[in-house]
Amino acid sequence: MLEVSKYNASGNDFVIFHDSTKKDRSELANKLCHRQNGVGADGLIVILPHKTHDFEWQFYNSDGSTAAMCGNGTRACAHYAYNNNLAPKDMSFLTSSGIIKASVDKDIVETKFTKPIILQENIREFDMDFILIDTGVPHLVTFTKNDFFDKEKAFVLREKYNANVNFARLQDDKLYVRTYERGVEDETGACGTGMAACFFQGILKKDISENITVYPTSKEELFFRINDNDIYFKGAVKHTFDAKYFV
Repeated sequence: MLEVSKYNASGNDFVIFHDSTKKDRSELANKLCHRQNGVGADGLIVILPHKTHDFEWQFYNSDGSTAAMCGNGTRACAHYAYNNNLAPKDMSFLTSSGIIKASVDKDIVETKFTKPIILQENIREFDMDFILIDTGVPHLVTFTKNDFFDKEKAFVLREKYNANVNFARLQDDKLYVRTYERGVEDETGACGTGMAACFFQGILKKDISENITVYPTSKEELFFRINDNDIYFKGAVKHTFDAKYFV
């Protein structure tokens, strides 16, 4: 029997538990995240002890594949760790993409991403201009003038570039982002690293300010800021329920 917690962070949902043993949990992730036969989630987070940092994590997508980073997952993970006495309110933890710093204030969590890296510029696909940015995981970003999202085109791009695909638009000094996530293989309610990539591209284009409100598909309000090329991401986290899963 496995005791797990279900979390929601701005439209992304996660199954989280902590353990002392590091091992491959790909099959377990696939079962736990199944919407009909499991708990149901976009991803599985396993918290493990670490000698230097407050903890480290293992992150799995719903299909069982691993991911180096998940922005909303870091906020849900930090909330779980603090509320289970695994870490202080201001914490640092290790992911495959690097060290993440987080701060918990009741149900509001802010995390600091690793510095974004531009992987490829001037990408022209489907009469749209893209840039490929790594914010812990790779993201294709394009800015549109309307609420555009094309799942078939997104899938083609995801396969070609092995990256998540983001369609962003700026309206009334607010940023709106829709993301096709690899590993989930669909549009999700939100993607923290995707919003961070869109925010960073907007900064590079000098189209947006260094503090901005971002709205994903879930329409939850999130706040991004940049300082010395470090991106900070703040928003609400919800602990939905706890469950016992018989493995």
